[in-house]
Amino acid sequence: MSTATTSESPITLNQSPRPTTLPTNTPATQTERSAANRLRSTMAAVRLAFTWLGVRKTLAPEQRTTAARAFQADRDLLSATKLILDTKHPSFRNVARVRSEASSYWRTETLPFPEPGVRLLPQNKLAGFDARMSQFRQELLDAARELSGQYEQIKSEAQRRLGTLFNASDYPTTLDGMFDVEVSYPPIEPPNYLIALNPGVFEAEQARVRERFESAVELAEQAFAGELQKLVTHLAERLTGLQDGQPKVFRDTAIRNFTEFFDRFRRPNVHSNPELDALVDPARQVITGIEPQQLRDSVRLRQMVANDFTRIEQAVGGLLVDRPRRNILRCGQTGAGA
Repeated sequence: MSTATTSESPITLNQSPRPTTLPTNTPATQTERSAANRLRSTMAAVRLAFTWLGVRKTLAPEQRTTAARAFQADRDLLSATKLILDTKHPSFRNVARVRSEASSYWRTETLPFPEPGVRLLPQNKLAGFDARMSQFRQELLDAARELSGQYEQIKSEAQRRLGTLFNASDYPTTLDGMFDVEVSYPPIEPPNYLIALNPGVFEAEQARVRERFESAVELAEQAFAGELQKLVTHLAERLTGLQDGQPKVFRDTAIRNFTEFFDRFRRPNVHSNPELDALVDPARQVITGIEPQQLRDSVRLRQMVANDFTRIEQAVGGLLVDRPRRNILRCGQTGAGA
């Protein structure tokens, strides 16, 4: 067990006061530009898109009139929808589970990018990622096939439960093709033909791509800092105080999540923010080598880890609040987004 950091003296976080700064169009620093260049040369863009049967339908005008009459309300001011399928049915929950797991895997293995629906994947992970997504697609198709086998029964149950709100035209005759997932790798770099066609446009596109990767660096910083804060806050809260006279319960995953976070933080090699690095490293030192049962058995160890994490939590919170942010423009937007 490695408890050098927690067993003798508390960790020290080097902090200097920083004025609170509102989001601005702050130019990228040299460190951020270097990090952006690393991302640009080592990452691939990946988009995840689902085909999904919509299960909510707006009530017909006459149905809204009936509903409005019950409340003596104006129909034009009333909005109402109905569920056409039971989303709690085991077969439907199974397709929803696969979608959730595929989306979670996509987000876990990638970094954010300032373009809707696109994230950045390390190029050296592409083959494994694509293979895993193919497995998810097959799982989804299998789950959809199982749902199709239950479709008539689920539809009959919906007719019974919806009563006069049931409308057969809301339902497709078959679920074939209603559930699917597609992974694509859209190009980000400007096409080379622009060099000969219009060098000025090519240079402008190059500048736009540079700015997007600088924004991607910032988005990654914010995502990692936010996740670190969430992890340390949760564990510190679980390790302090009592619940019904007993130490609070925490799951083993509260510790394992840190190991997974440190691995994700290290993998993309962003390292654009020394302040964030200086918070992740102490957190790693605090938790490395500690088993969940050791925290359950030792009140002293629980308190020391909780104290260290409380300090880290406060420092991360200051970093999230105080760090200047550039306005991140997404395609088709005129305001800042993150």
